[in-house]
Amino acid sequence: MTVTNHILHTANLTNNCPECFATDGLEFTFSQKETDTRFYKKADKSIHESLYCHTCKNTIYPVNWTDDIERVYQYNKKLVVPKKGRIRFKTISYILLLSGIIIITLLTILLKKF
Repeated sequence: MTVTNHILHTANLTNNCPECFATDGLEFTFSQKETDTRFYKKADKSIHESLYCHTCKNTIYPVNWTDDIERVYQYNKKLVVPKKGRIRFKTISYILLLSGIIIITLLTILLKKF
């Protein structure tokens, strides 16, 4: 079972960083986890967002966000299109399901003859 992180949307901000006050280093990243097993793939419904400053190399947590950053965050959050959280079965799952149905059908036919 592998878990991958898919980046859905990134946005560079021109707002001031609350830590170093630089105006060119902030970046929002919106990502979503996807679980991949032998039988199916499934994306989580939750979206992880982070704000990182490339100038001071720090992650800026929501407690430190200014009102301007919060407004830009709300705008960019609307632009994110998440993957659907449904289960996508792989070919091996369908093969196992079909073979199970065939075996059960054959067993019921054989048991009715006796």
